[in-house]
Amino acid sequence: MSSSDIFIGETIGTAVLILLGGGVCAAVTLKASKARAAGWLAIAFGWGFAVMTAVYISAPLSGAHLNPAVTLALAIKDGGWDNVPIYWAGQLLGAMIGATLVWVAYYGQFQAHLTDKDIVGDPAAKSVEAQEKGAGPVLGIFSTGPEIRNVVQNLATEIIGTVVLILAILTQGLNDKGNGLGVLGALITSFVVVAIGLSLGGPTGYAINPARDLGPRIVHSLLPLPNKGGSDWSYAWIPVVGPLIGGAIAAGLYNVAFA
Repeated sequence: MSSSDIFIGETIGTAVLILLGGGVCAAVTLKASKARAAGWLAIAFGWGFAVMTAVYISAPLSGAHLNPAVTLALAIKDGGWDNVPIYWAGQLLGAMIGATLVWVAYYGQFQAHLTDKDIVGDPAAKSVEAQEKGAGPVLGIFSTGPEIRNVVQNLATEIIGTVVLILAILTQGLNDKGNGLGVLGALITSFVVVAIGLSLGGPTGYAINPARDLGPRIVHSLLPLPNKGGSDWSYAWIPVVGPLIGGAIAAGLYNVAFA
């Protein structure tokens, strides 16, 4: 694969991933959405199908990593580091594009939601916890956040979820070239993502992907959304560092136990 194929494939694939994944979060969250309050089950399956769609679209070009933790794990597994920066750049750009497209698709719903006084409330009356988080009423559409803020637990949750994801990819999901997900692997991985969401997603929202969280969080901070609140940058390092640690651990476990 050429560098341009990798960059284009990862940009398009990650954009589709975030468009559909962030889209289901918007559908469940926003006022005047037909899917509002559909619940966690809808979100978990929405993200799973988002992974499947994005992988099938981008696999012919880039191998469909779509996740810096996957790229890191494959580099550790095979010792190939040359294209890592290209993968990561495409993934971050794609995540930002996808998050922007969610805003475009739900523009009217964002406006209605963020101008509803019953939803936004009086900023001066926010709880101490809400003030510490600095998060507005739509940040969860773009990025993840913990239900209980505990650095050790939050980091451990992201590491554990990512280890499960990466081990599933490495043991049963690679294509013949070993540089990404194969046809059957894409389907398997999509259901693994659903399983992680249902079983391990409750504490932190299961980023398990640094680009998936960081790119949309940057977009949230830049978009002209009324009453959007802060982007919770004090937490932002956890869904970046946690998945990268998890990816490295999974690759090490694979090399010791399966290679």
